[in-house]
Amino acid sequence: MTKPRARVLYIDDDSGLCRLVQKDLQRHGYVVEIATDGVSGFHRIAKGGIDVVALDHYMPNQDGLETLANIRALAEPPPVIYVTALQEGRMAVAALRAGAVDYVAKDVHGEFLVLLQRAIDAAFRAVTLRHAMEAAEADNKRNRRLTQNIVDTIRDPLVVLEADMRIMTTNKAFLTIFGITAIEAHGRRISELGERQCDVPELRALMARVLPDNKPIERFEIEDTFPGLGRRVFNLNARKITQPGNHSHCMLLVFEDITDSKQRERDAVMLTNEISHRIKNSLQIIIGLIAYEARSTAQPYVQGYRAMQTRIGAIAQLYDLISQSSSGQTVAMDAYLREIAKTITESLLANTSGIKIKVKAGALEIDPDRDVPFGLLVNELVTNAIKHAFPDGMGSIVLSAQKVADEVELIVADDGIGMAENLPVGISEKRGSNYIAVFVRQLRGVIVPPESKEPGTKVTIRFPLDIVAPEIAERVVA
Repeated sequence: MTKPRARVLYIDDDSGLCRLVQKDLQRHGYVVEIATDGVSGFHRIAKGGIDVVALDHYMPNQDGLETLANIRALAEPPPVIYVTALQEGRMAVAALRAGAVDYVAKDVHGEFLVLLQRAIDAAFRAVTLRHAMEAAEADNKRNRRLTQNIVDTIRDPLVVLEADMRIMTTNKAFLTIFGITAIEAHGRRISELGERQCDVPELRALMARVLPDNKPIERFEIEDTFPGLGRRVFNLNARKITQPGNHSHCMLLVFEDITDSKQRERDAVMLTNEISHRIKNSLQIIIGLIAYEARSTAQPYVQGYRAMQTRIGAIAQLYDLISQSSSGQTVAMDAYLREIAKTITESLLANTSGIKIKVKAGALEIDPDRDVPFGLLVNELVTNAIKHAFPDGMGSIVLSAQKVADEVELIVADDGIGMAENLPVGISEKRGSNYIAVFVRQLRGVIVPPESKEPGTKVTIRFPLDIVAPEIAERVVA
């Protein structure tokens, strides 16, 4: 062998046997040192560097058992193989009880050297394995300490959970939430902490899918009072992670504190609602003033005043809906269309009118940058239908808004006399058509020609998806 396998110390008062053992073991690649008594042998071991000791029992001044006791008292004793006479089994048992790893009996048949080498090989493999395991464990401890130190610097609370939702490890920020220590948290189910703030059925269902289905949790919102922090709002995010070494899986759950941003969002909604309410009140005053002026205006001009009322009324209804909304500036399209229909009915149609306005709309929310022109567009289309489609004062108008493919489709349809039978367009009607064209361009819409000669008039306009609120558009596309 090119490299020594181990450094062996052979302790025996028989110098001839010592030399024989030394030559035999060196021939097999060992580095062998010799000591002829227990005291000198112990002193050599105490200096360090000895991997395996072979220790004879009978020696002057200090026998093998006394020497073994001294060796075992060292901080890091090497393994000891006890050497006895063939008939001294009691000594071998005593040595094993005192801490020897093996024993070899001297014999007259020449097997002693072979058995000694085997015992040394086994002892050296065992000590090498133990040292490797200790080194690996030390590395693991260092890595765990380093990882924990890194984790503790992360400001967001996080916890690592086993498959049964028991806590493996946490950072300090997580412990602060529940006002507990790491020892109190370890091994407990997360749903048991505090006043069971995380024991939410929907959250439990989502967490149950993270490991088996590799299904992450994204921004699951919980709001509660926590022992260590008070009232807080958190977004919970979870991922499946693999533990190095054993390839088992666990769950990383991170708590993102959104309390401040949530409060700012709520404050913004409250201010938006209040401002919208005040704008609506101001517009209602303007509508009232217009109605007052219309009563003392010559009949040919009353229609213009009423058209102005409905346009302002459409905007007023928008701000009324915003003031009542829990989401701030976005407004549900179906509710908006119903309010426009209600305003037009109150302004242009008497209670005894035979003209009815119906609304059919999908679950969409209008983008706040486009809600005013959208409302004015609908107002113009419905007003035109009321003016021209029903000379006998009877009929219905249907307002429809739906998602079609990757667009939003608005339809204003009536069952009146149709466009071909309408009277020639006057100045005010032409202005209304111009308004419609302006609003369609502003919303980047396209007027779709009628596909067939259906009764009445049907105006179809298609808009890009950005007419609805961005988050709604993303869900629609998905």
